[in-house]
Amino acid sequence: MTQTRELTLEQALGQQLMFSFAGTQPSPEILETLRRQHVGGVTLFRSLNVQTPAQVRDLSAALQRAASDSGQPLLLIAADQEGGQLMAIGDGTTPFPGHMALGAAGSTELAYQTGYAIGRELAAMGINVNYAPVCDVNVNPDNPVVGTRSFGEDPALVARLSAAMVEGLQAAGIAAVAKHFPGHGDTATDSHHGTPILPHDEARLHRIELPPFAAAVQAGVKMIMTAHIALPALNGGSDMPATLSAAVLRKLLRRELGFEGVIVSDALEMKAIEQGAGLGIDAIAAVVAGVDILMLNANINDQQIITSALRQALRRTLIAADDVRASAGRILALKRWLGEQMQPPFEVIGCAEHRALALESARRAITLVRDDAQRLPLRLSAAARLAVIVPRPADLTPADTSSYIVPALADAVRHYHPTVDDIIAPLNPSDADVAALRQRVSGCDHVIVGTINAAAHPGQAALVNTLLADGIPTTVVALRLPYDLLAFLVAPTYLCTYGILGPSMEALAGALFGQIPCRGQLPVSIPGLYPIGHGIVQEMEAPVSL
Repeated sequence: MTQTRELTLEQALGQQLMFSFAGTQPSPEILETLRRQHVGGVTLFRSLNVQTPAQVRDLSAALQRAASDSGQPLLLIAADQEGGQLMAIGDGTTPFPGHMALGAAGSTELAYQTGYAIGRELAAMGINVNYAPVCDVNVNPDNPVVGTRSFGEDPALVARLSAAMVEGLQAAGIAAVAKHFPGHGDTATDSHHGTPILPHDEARLHRIELPPFAAAVQAGVKMIMTAHIALPALNGGSDMPATLSAAVLRKLLRRELGFEGVIVSDALEMKAIEQGAGLGIDAIAAVVAGVDILMLNANINDQQIITSALRQALRRTLIAADDVRASAGRILALKRWLGEQMQPPFEVIGCAEHRALALESARRAITLVRDDAQRLPLRLSAAARLAVIVPRPADLTPADTSSYIVPALADAVRHYHPTVDDIIAPLNPSDADVAALRQRVSGCDHVIVGTINAAAHPGQAALVNTLLADGIPTTVVALRLPYDLLAFLVAPTYLCTYGILGPSMEALAGALFGQIPCRGQLPVSIPGLYPIGHGIVQEMEAPVSL
């Protein structure tokens, strides 16, 4: 394996670049880049690079061959395989529930086993870095980008589960990436679109935001990803993103938390980072601040701007040569560790053991928040007409893959009841849509209605409130964030799944019909209504057919 001293300074600088590209095979552009210069690695994205697990395995192998043929060390090949709403490799892999579902289950063992299983599947495809776990503490119900990607609102819970997932991923031979440092959980702005500004001082950060990252460091996490959020209290009032802040990276992360691994930036095409000609300046600022690897987008012009800017800054000594070699040393040490890992057999991907684990996590997450109407378990005669209404999922942020999913709740319910009207509603129904849906279910004996971030989609709240006002027996299920209850306060029966993937839908159907107990507890509070840890935990009796 290449040693740092064997690299020229420009080659060492190249190790600090994480490229991306469009194509399900190595593109001519990425192959030319690998021939021309050293590269730290590549990030694979579902929309750009992914068809099937077998194709991803072949793509990873082709990229590694191209790097080896050019005399380069092992590439870092990374993906966002968090589980839940962000699955960079989707069809064919195990659909594991996301972080908040694991938070509702509250089990470090499940978090470890999930991390291990996800890591095994990624390693079988030749991916050696997972941009997970999300260590953000979601204390802001209006957070548009984290939400169910967080384990919850309690720093201690998030710390415990973050460390467990780090250990599981890395036991599988995958480098875990704790993100988004120093914490993206109390923002009401998406850093894909602007710079969230947090007014918190260091004392508050140590109390709320930092414990999960400290736990990840103690667990030996190999990489930490920066957040493009501004902390003026730590930067003399400046609104510079943490990615560009030496006070955040060199002082807080390196010196105070003692992190010795690789610091990777969040994606540099996000609008919190200057775009266009200013992109090169921000790239230089990030390296000077202490970032080891910059995550580049697939735009070739942007890649050239950043590469040229860094080389010029190195020539002009704006970037210290010793810092470049130190970063390359950390990256090469990580690559040596990855090179020692064994690749699992391809058959682990989507195997029965992993599917059973995903279903167990989903079952233990189902949270019964309220059943004032005493409707559960559902006891319906075989002739009863049951409707299931679910919003059509969309990607609510760029960090989302929900649009690839068609929720299969109605199919899951049919295992317990023969007559089911399967209704896919718009994500934000208009008044006309609500009226049409109301008419469609008017003769039903019971309605199960799912919601997805209802606070941001008032049409969903209008639909639920209309059905409740009509007196139709209705069970409401938050398929993503528990906060949806605030949009229809009078809902008498309310559950949470924290996700829309198949195992969560199967688990929900079983809970509704009394085949499994509801054991989950809220990992976040519902302001003014229910605290963290609330959940009606009971062994639910099997239904009696009438």
